[in-house]
Amino acid sequence: VQLQASGGGLVQSGGSLRLSCVLSGDTFYNYAMGWFRQPPGKVREFAAAISGYGGTPYYSDSVKGRFTISIDSAKNTVYLQMDTLKPEDAADYYCAADRMSRGSRWFSGIGYEFWGQGTQVTVSS
Repeated sequence: VQLQASGGGLVQSGGSLRLSCVLSGDTFYNYAMGWFRQPPGKVREFAAAISGYGGTPYYSDSVKGRFTISIDSAKNTVYLQMDTLKPEDAADYYCAADRMSRGSRWFSGIGYEFWGQGTQVTVSS
């Protein structure tokens, strides 16, 4: 399984950005998909997750109400729409996948098996 993330860039505070992550090498429906972020000098943290079937999305408190995770199963792609961006949202953003059959707590950002490379988001104040 490979994950390819894209869409990072520089945006002004209050602006929006959409990240994309394509899963290849296996059936999309078999996976839970998550977005994580790592601000400079800090540990990586969970941002959002959704199953490959869609359904209930899960968010961390820090992004809830501003970020939206969604999927396009026909394209094997998970998106993270980020609105009302703040300087503290600046980070390297990573997508991750975990096989649903593993029974992990993927909805809490725990137990992800596969990781993509990061895409950098910079928010200017």
